[in-house]
Parts: sequence; structure tokens; C-alpha cells
Amino acid sequence: MTTLRSLVFVVWLYLSMALFAVGLSPMLLLPYRPAMWVIRGWSKFVLFGLRWIAGVKVEFHGLEHRPAGAALLAGKHQSMLDVIAPFAVLPDNCFIMKKELMPLPFFGWFAWKTKMIAVDRSAHAKALKDMVKQARARFAEGRQILIFPEGTRAEVGAAPDYKPGIAALYRDLDAPCTPIATNSGVHWPAHGFRRYPGVVIYEFLPVIPAGLKRAEFMAQLEEQIETASNALLPEDRPARLPA
Repeated sequence: MTTLRSLVFVVWLYLSMALFAVGLSPMLLLPYRPAMWVIRGWSKFVLFGLRWIAGVKVEFHGLEHRPAGAALLAGKHQSMLDVIAPFAVLPDNCFIMKKELMPLPFFGWFAWKTKMIAVDRSAHAKALKDMVKQARARFAEGRQILIFPEGTRAEVGAAPDYKPGIAALYRDLDAPCTPIATNSGVHWPAHGFRRYPGVVIYEFLPVIPAGLKRAEFMAQLEEQIETASNALLPEDRPARLPA
């Protein structure tokens, strides 16, 4: 039954992408906010289908820590869902994405229109400078900038591997950072098409204040995200704490 429900949901997911991206593509001709409404509407549509087709409910905890204006957020990344779900609760979300996704029809066009931060990760130092430059501009516009510090989806239980990009943004923006923990990979794994019934939780954690030294900030960020994410795992799933 899980396999069948997962297959139906995958069909739902891709049909919804066509419905919103293609059917509402005229929004690309308007200012960026209507395009953002399309993405937010699609996010809620996906979460609706995920619950009623695949049996996966998504909950958002710690919303009292959710920023409203310009902000920097750093989230655990275990699933494609982590890119979709935040749009449902963040008013003006802007996430860091791979530049090679930008040319994709409709998906890339909406990402471009809504000013997502596209980074060429193969460019190394130049990519970092470009990311910071774009983030500075989005921050000045009052956006909530979401970055996944590990850079890519990690399997549940994998040892954390936090990259320096988040530290560069934290230093350059001179802003507090809101960590986000999740157990999304338990129910929507990093790889494969199966979705496992249960509750996915995204937990906004207390903000880390601006101005900390790099090492102290990175240690706090990793400890908070990993500890809170591990606490959301079922007892029979492996957990890895920061070294």
C-alpha cells in the first residue's frame, strides 16, 4: 500500500508542478510578488496531497521563533520536501539553490523571477563571493534567506558536514541566524520515490545572536540543529551527534 500511495503522490506532485508552473506562467510577466504567490500556493497544494495521498502530515513547531522581515535561516536538509515546505510559512522566502537548475523550463523561470540565490558550486571561492553578494541584496529587500549548511541532502543518521557558506553569510549580513530542525528524511527520504506515513516536523529553534566568532557560531549552529533534529527521530532510527 505504501508503494501504491507513493506512486500516486509522485503523479500528483508532477501534475501539480505542471498545473502551477505552466498554467500560471503568465504571472512571470508581473512583478515578482505574484510569482511568489504561485510558489506559496503550490507549496500548500503539495503538502495537502502529501497528507491525504501518502499519509504524511507536515507540522511546523516553534513558530514563535519564525522571523517575519529580513532574516537568515539555516536548516537541516534531508529531503526535497525541505525546499518546498518553508514557502508555506515564511512570508518571503528566498533559498540558496544550484545554478544549474536555473535554465530548467518553468521551475528555473519562477526561481529567477522570485530572485532565488543561484550559486555555481564548481566555482568555489568565486561562488562564495557571488552568494554573499546576492544574499546582501535580498536581505536589503526584506527577504528571509534560507540556506542548507550541509549543501546537499543527507541521509537520516549520516554524520553532519557543515560547509563554510553559512558562516560567510552570517558574518557579512551581521544578522542573527534562525536554525531549523527536521525529521523529513524519515518520511520523504533523500533518495527513492517512497513516502512513509507519519508526521514530518519542521522546528524553528531559538535565534543565534549576531556577532559571534566564526568557530563559536558554527559550533552552536551544528549543535542546535543536529540535537533538535535527532530528537525528532523515532527511537528505532539512527542518530549522529556533532563531534
